[in-house]
Amino acid sequence: MDFFKYHALGNSYIVMRAADFGEEVSCDLIRRICDANFGIGSDGVLLDVGSVDEGIPHLRIFNPDGSEAEKSGNGIRIFCRYLWDQKIVGDGEFLLHTKGGQVTAQVLEGGRQVRVEMGQVSFNSHAIPVTGLVREVLQESVAINGQNLVFSAATIGNPHCVIFTDHPDEQMARALGPALETHPLFPNRTNVQFVRVLNRREIQVEIWERGAGYTLASGSSSCAAAAVAHKLGYCDAEVLVHLAGGDIRITISSDFHIIMMGSVAHIAMGQVSLEWQQDRLGR
Repeated sequence: MDFFKYHALGNSYIVMRAADFGEEVSCDLIRRICDANFGIGSDGVLLDVGSVDEGIPHLRIFNPDGSEAEKSGNGIRIFCRYLWDQKIVGDGEFLLHTKGGQVTAQVLEGGRQVRVEMGQVSFNSHAIPVTGLVREVLQESVAINGQNLVFSAATIGNPHCVIFTDHPDEQMARALGPALETHPLFPNRTNVQFVRVLNRREIQVEIWERGAGYTLASGSSSCAAAAVAHKLGYCDAEVLVHLAGGDIRITISSDFHIIMMGSVAHIAMGQVSLEWQQDRLGR
């Protein structure tokens, strides 16, 4: 079982080939791969399913808790770099299929930057989903840990909850993120962004990621946070998102289609040992 490890602004993923597993991917196996003490260690697993639908590469994305994600901006950028490294794609634009929909991508600057057309953001409660009447979920109230918070929600193939605050930090994300992720408002759970508007073209974001916890960076979270900021009139259509791990540039069209640009770095490649593969009892 070959593996390839990359990071996107400190958010690391292991890329593996579905054909190497020889069985349905289990939550336990994903958790063991992601475990830094008993496995390789990463923030998730990107599974190369191969080409489907007229040769379009197919990606499955798994969180470190074993759950499967519909879409991940950082994961997509990493997988695109992997495809480019393996010479499966070239320097031009190409399509990629994810559970959260198809995207168009291009690897630039010798693999160091990846541009992705992430799709269209929706604020519709049914699409996200958020419980209650069908509506655009903008500036609504929710009680968490004795606090009344104002949130907006969005989807770009996966769910997001966006909260604007003057002083977002890791402590806030860790304190409020878990309760928001699993709140009954969000039947599929949700990613959570704590956002400070710096000016018309820049925001700062701290992230609690569904199935992963506090994370240094997230591409889809950056898309959602920038889209909500633009929807509410706080920011222009081009937004530089400052994350704990670095910056992502977001461009928003008039109908809220999103283009994301961010960096990727290759860390390592290798093989999972036969001993580890045979140890199905884990710890």
